[in-house]
Parts: sequence; structure tokens; C-alpha cells
Amino acid sequence: MLEKLSLMGSGPRVVTERLMLRPPKLSDWGAWAELRSDSRDFLVPWEPVWTEDSLTKASFKARLRRYARDVKDDLGQAFFIFNRESHDLIGGITLGQIRRGVAQTGTVGYWTGQRHARQGYMYEALCGLMPVLFSEFGLRRVEAACLPSNIPSSLLLEKVGFLREGLAREYLCINGVWHDHLLYAILNTDPVSPY
Repeated sequence: MLEKLSLMGSGPRVVTERLMLRPPKLSDWGAWAELRSDSRDFLVPWEPVWTEDSLTKASFKARLRRYARDVKDDLGQAFFIFNRESHDLIGGITLGQIRRGVAQTGTVGYWTGQRHARQGYMYEALCGLMPVLFSEFGLRRVEAACLPSNIPSSLLLEKVGFLREGLAREYLCINGVWHDHLLYAILNTDPVSPY
């Protein structure tokens, strides 16, 4: 199910059996900062270096401005994932690096708060979001990458329907070090696993 939202947090809303995905808004800062802080040790090995002020309200506002710029320039869209019953923030998915023209491709990244990990939430969120990225965003290909040592992420992508396409050497700088990444992609003609 897809709905449109207004101004702050504007963009598509995706509703699945247990979840609601929508663009972040300023009022999410407290829940976001708390979840990220509580999950710091869990997330740091898989993410770019956290700055000293990364969880401040000012940093969150800058993040929202960057997301808004990406939407305006048709380069990306961010989604926060919420539990439909408790309204707890679970994590996030970012669509970025949208390339139009002959590519019609974008890249997804995602994170889950530690207390919500291994409960099938990200699987459900990605399965619910993929059809929207193909239909509403007009993408024909969605890419993702993960560290070879991140077995849960590899298994998640494969379960959703992504196919492994190769290994990119020193693809991203994670936690201050350039790392090789496994490259995955799913096409709009590939079956997406039903959650």
C-alpha cells in the first residue's frame, strides 16, 4: 500500500504486515538518536566513521536537509522503519545514487537497531519496498553491497531476491578502512520474495 505524505517527511509511505516505512522527519530525532546510541557497538563495524556530533539534533537536521536535496534532485529517498503497533523506530533504508537515462538504477543501504535485529523486520521492509522502487520510482535495477564478513546481510539480500554479481575491491570506506564489498542487484523482472 502506498500513500503520499506532506512537506517534512514527504514522500511515499509503504505499509506491510508489521511495519510502516516513511521518510524521516525532525520529530524522529529523539527516537533515532536513542536507537543509534543504544546500537552503536552493533552498527559501527558496518558503517562509515561516526563523528563526535553524529547523534546531535544539528547533525540530524543536516541529514534531513541532505535527504531533501536528494529527493529534489531525484538522487535518492530515505525511509525510516516503524513497528505499526508500537510505533517504535526499528531502523532505516536509504535509496541513493539514482541514475536515470540508460541506467534507471539506484542503490539501497540499510540498518537495524540492535534490539530489533534478527526478527525479520528488514526482510519484510525490503520485500515491501522493492515493488515501490520499481513502480513509483521507475527503477529497473536496484543494487546493494555488503562486506563479505557480514553473512547476515548477504543472506538477507539473497532471501529478498537479490543476486550476487561480484566483488568490488576497496569499494567503501567502513569504520575508517577501505573494504572490499560483495555486490548484489535485483531487477524489476526478478521475483521479489513475498514476506
